[in-house]
Amino acid sequence: MAQHGYKQFCPLSMAAEVLCTRWTMVLLRELVAGSTRFNDLRRGVPKMSPTLLSQRLKELELAGIIERKEVPGEKGIFEYRLTEAGRDLRPVVEAMGFWGQKWVESRLSLKNLDPSLLMWDMRRNLNPSPLPEGRTVIQFLYQELPASKRSWWLIVEKHGEVDLCWYDPGFDVDLYVSTDLHTMTAIWMGLLTVEKAGAKVSLTGDQAIGKKMQTWLGLSPFAVEPKRAA
Repeated sequence: MAQHGYKQFCPLSMAAEVLCTRWTMVLLRELVAGSTRFNDLRRGVPKMSPTLLSQRLKELELAGIIERKEVPGEKGIFEYRLTEAGRDLRPVVEAMGFWGQKWVESRLSLKNLDPSLLMWDMRRNLNPSPLPEGRTVIQFLYQELPASKRSWWLIVEKHGEVDLCWYDPGFDVDLYVSTDLHTMTAIWMGLLTVEKAGAKVSLTGDQAIGKKMQTWLGLSPFAVEPKRAA
């Protein structure tokens, strides 16, 4: 993998040669979170080029961390699954995430705003339990963003499946959430609550759904870790 290794027999240095190339740990975060298909992995690492993503997946496969298998009944479609060695990395990935949540300054984290990654993570972690039975459609509007990135729709189906659309799906909207990307990212990270955001989050539509936003909103899995850095 690495052209210039550490040339040390230490297990940590050997692991670092495999895991510490650019984007590898972020890609492992996506695999640990359950993404298995190339396009889903791309949505979790939107700033990573498809070419580099393919390269890193091949490297992880060669290292025995993932395996690539054709999906039964879907010719030419492949999934990337963690092997036993890959699944053993879950506590490593989680530990790095919790460390970052605890010790990396909030102002540094909130410089890296990305609406597509934010909405993808919100979709993945959304809790459908507090929402009404049947389909619920929630539209997020980030007014300060260009038109192509301003509107996003979360569609929660009857059995709890959640879809994310960046174009109008044509369904009636139950709740409109109008805010700015910085505020929504801070809420997702657990640095702020919907209530404390106050007028920075405007909720229009079904007020019963709006009042429960903090409970159904898909927060970061690291949001439970209290911040120690400012």
